[in-house]
Amino acid sequence: MPRVTKAQFVKLQKKHRTDAAIGEEFGITRQAVHHIRKKYGIESSRANNPQRDAAIVKAYEAGKSGTAIAKEYKLSVSRTYNIIHASNGKTRPRGRTKLVGTKPAPVKKVKAKAKKKRK
Repeated sequence: MPRVTKAQFVKLQKKHRTDAAIGEEFGITRQAVHHIRKKYGIESSRANNPQRDAAIVKAYEAGKSGTAIAKEYKLSVSRTYNIIHASNGKTRPRGRTKLVGTKPAPVKKVKAKAKKKRK
């Protein structure tokens, strides 16, 4: 990465928003960008997420649609609704969930076949 001043790095962060995107532009890893950011003492762009999330929830409670909020904050609609539901304590389960009162299916045992010797 060419030498970048702190002011230039802040502009890059506002433009690209993530370490990975900055690294992709310069052909370096996200970890290298993280190291440079820490060297300059610059906060991650994610540091403001709690304030953003609170504003999203407030807008939703005021009657604004999730799609309109997503466009305003440049997020996906699903991410916007995840933020809204997480604030209410409602989170969707990730992966498979175990059904209550059901037994697991029996596992069939397969016998290994003996190999025949060829002459």
